[in-house]
Amino acid sequence: MTEADYIVVGAGSGGSAAAYRLAEAGHSVLVIEAGGSDAGPFIQMPGALSYPMNMRRYDWGFQTEPEPYLGGRVLACPRGRVVGGSSSINGMVYVRGHAQDYDHWADSGADGWRYADVLPYFKRMEDWHGGDGSDWRGQGGPVHISRGARENPLFDAFIEAGRQAGYPVTEDYNGAQQEGFGAMEATIWQGQRWSAARAYLRPALATGRAKLVRGDVARVLFDADNRACGVALQDGREIRARAEVVLAASSINTPKLLMLSGIGPAAHLAEHGIALRADRAGVGQNLQDHLELYLQYSASLPITLYKYWNLPGKAWVGAQWLFARKGPGASNQFEACAFIRSRAGISYPDIQYHFLPIAVRYDGKAVAEGHGFQTHVGPMRSKSRGWVKLRSANAQDAPRICFNYMSDPQDWEEFRTCIRLTREIMGQAAFHPFLRKEIQPGADVQDDAALDDFIRAHVESAYHPCGTAKMGRASDPMAVVDPHGRVIGVEGLRVADSSVFPRITNGNLNAPSIMVGEKIADHMLGRSLPAGNQEPWMHPDWANAQR
Repeated sequence: MTEADYIVVGAGSGGSAAAYRLAEAGHSVLVIEAGGSDAGPFIQMPGALSYPMNMRRYDWGFQTEPEPYLGGRVLACPRGRVVGGSSSINGMVYVRGHAQDYDHWADSGADGWRYADVLPYFKRMEDWHGGDGSDWRGQGGPVHISRGARENPLFDAFIEAGRQAGYPVTEDYNGAQQEGFGAMEATIWQGQRWSAARAYLRPALATGRAKLVRGDVARVLFDADNRACGVALQDGREIRARAEVVLAASSINTPKLLMLSGIGPAAHLAEHGIALRADRAGVGQNLQDHLELYLQYSASLPITLYKYWNLPGKAWVGAQWLFARKGPGASNQFEACAFIRSRAGISYPDIQYHFLPIAVRYDGKAVAEGHGFQTHVGPMRSKSRGWVKLRSANAQDAPRICFNYMSDPQDWEEFRTCIRLTREIMGQAAFHPFLRKEIQPGADVQDDAALDDFIRAHVESAYHPCGTAKMGRASDPMAVVDPHGRVIGVEGLRVADSSVFPRITNGNLNAPSIMVGEKIADHMLGRSLPAGNQEPWMHPDWANAQR
């Protein structure tokens, strides 16, 4: 296991998908993963989602620098250090993104990545269980996508409240119409997490042409012609690639590995004594994420998940899941959602909601006293940009990370709008039987200054980092890879993860990351799927109406 046609660094969403397609085409592939097994209930039980991302066993444990616009707060930046990567520790929410996200990619230099170009890849990867056949959805692909049962009445109350507030209801936000309130989709099948490891890596290994290698990559190796020919591991092993090396190590570790290999901003590499191989100013730059607020409400009826928030309740949920793959543990509990526009003149949604029938933080802490529920809400397209930099030339050292969250003044305006629109939605008649009072921010937090103080203290990452090796034309000085995923300035090296996103997409990033792995693999194999011709729904009066 020291040589293969292709080396893929990272067994996560993009890497597993690329490895599967390369192996399926008859090539030998070595997938290198730093983390261990994804076996066990903490990962496989959807309802346990808050555990793995807070367990050092499964998570790289990255943290940001003190964020200058959040009063110096240090935020967690979980990334999966486990087979399946972040798809093994995420919230399992499945969102493709909006058609205009990908059209923007193409307009900014990612030729061949319009929505019409990527839609066939979304369809190829899907095994959709949301209804009978749809021109917009795929069936029979590797990734199972399901919808929760919505047994808790709060889910339907949220959707109905959106309708009462004047917003559309969408049958499928991953289909023709993203805008509106509706059922949320998840990578869950038969009560279990359906990660990239289940969807792609295990089938790839089953071909016999893909092998999994455990180890931490130190840098990419190059031959005399500046062509990637393998990787060096931190333990001294060297693994060779006859054809190409693919980095799919996350938007945090991929730029780190590029820089350790001499590809990046020349001055920054010189600071650390790293010989320059390709001067690419964009490596580690353009870092983006989604931030969100948890707006929490106390419930007037004892119908929330709080009834299980004790030892006997958790034991009952765990037993139901363990023996029957049923009950609350079989759902991520994100079963209703919304995508809306913040104001007239914005052509497609720029705010996302997740609804959760318990008041709790994503890390499982700070449960509200008694029964409650919450909406996670945040803007989709912040103009703030951060960076990933080397801490040192030692591959064992974690990189430095700064998102510069809330550095653009418009972010503050957008978050205040999020809070005010949410209050209007939660005030609709659909919630009258269920809502007792607003817990957080609290009814007394009203003016801009008070809202800004709340935002600064309570805003959290949605854990969607991307953009640190952006895709574009070779003439773009900030582009790191070309539209085929090839690293500009060297040969035989590609990137196939969320690092390549020119701009963050609407919603959660697992689905687009898998799609990138699928499409980059096809570029490597010299093939492509024919473009789609579907026309996505747009609000007919978006220029003049907010809803």
